[in-house]
Amino acid sequence: MNDSSVARRPPPPVPVSIVTGFLGAGKTTLLNRLLRDPALAKAVVLINEFGEIGLDHLFVEKIDGDMVMMASGCLCCTIRGDLIDSLEDLLRRRDNGRMRDFDRVIIETTGLADPAPVLHTIMSQPYLLLRFRLDGVVTVVDAINGAATLDAYPEALKQAAVADRLALAKTDLVVTDEQRRSLARLRARLVELNPTARIVEDFSDCATAAVLDAGLYDPATKSPDVARWLNAEALIDRQGSHDHAHAAHSSASATETDAANRHSESIRTFCFVSDEPMAPSAFNLFLEMLRGAHGPSLLRVKGVVALSDDVSRPLVIHGVQHVFHPPVRLDAWPDQDRRTRIVFIIRHLNPNFIEQLYSAFAGKVRIDQPDALALTENPLKPAPGGLLS
Repeated sequence: MNDSSVARRPPPPVPVSIVTGFLGAGKTTLLNRLLRDPALAKAVVLINEFGEIGLDHLFVEKIDGDMVMMASGCLCCTIRGDLIDSLEDLLRRRDNGRMRDFDRVIIETTGLADPAPVLHTIMSQPYLLLRFRLDGVVTVVDAINGAATLDAYPEALKQAAVADRLALAKTDLVVTDEQRRSLARLRARLVELNPTARIVEDFSDCATAAVLDAGLYDPATKSPDVARWLNAEALIDRQGSHDHAHAAHSSASATETDAANRHSESIRTFCFVSDEPMAPSAFNLFLEMLRGAHGPSLLRVKGVVALSDDVSRPLVIHGVQHVFHPPVRLDAWPDQDRRTRIVFIIRHLNPNFIEQLYSAFAGKVRIDQPDALALTENPLKPAPGGLLS
């Protein structure tokens, strides 16, 4: 390879972190504290409008109509128009020497935003896939009003369900015994809703790595860390605990049961585990069938998959609704556990449907009765010509 081809090679992909949370949850507080960390001195922050976020005391120099330099050294930009255009413009400025180098992008969404379209943008555009990599979703939850917000607004529920990190804001305002009990209930509800997301409860001295760095690649080792990214063990352990505690739950009062499972009426998180590798073609058909027929119900899918063509090299998958990131074939398993493990966060979809569909493509069962795979609420019919037709 000659020197000119090396020079043309693009730099390593820049990690992109998405910070979301409902109106007034505390995104401003989190961003302010993160941006004081020297580790983010070369970050770019994309926000919707400067007026919506209280970072003004950090502004020191106007660069142009869309960008300012902050005291922390970070650059802050408004998102004008399409997110793709904004990200591509950042790359052009850097590549042309019109702005300094940056090593991270943080995108702050509006309080009412569904984070899925932002994830779709990062995961589906070929050029952006080459230059950026999704680091993770951080959802800020108000420690005081979070429970009421989750009850009242489906957007807040979805923001929490798809998170890699759940950051509890305003915990310093929790002072009474009743507030502490309410916070404990909120924490338990978040764990029930999204068991694989790590909860960060104190922003005062939060390290950047505790909130960000939630992606597949470990920034310290520059290599995949599937166990940390997937965190399937937390969900598998919880599923086992639920099986053992099912009888006890059935004797609880209706009010207690309804409160504990309020979110699970529409959103569920579960981990599918299989000991046997699947043929690559069969697994591809399984994913195509699932996302084609039920994509809107797949809030997030993350997993490591054993394939029969080379059982020593697992496949890593990551999807948000109908959009899936190009799968990554690892050089080796990250640990001694060589089972297929896929974490599903789903809405209005029965986990049994996914398990039986997988078994059908694995050749373990024959689906003769479509009704046996009925969905829960608001069923979405399989597309014509699909497996169940």
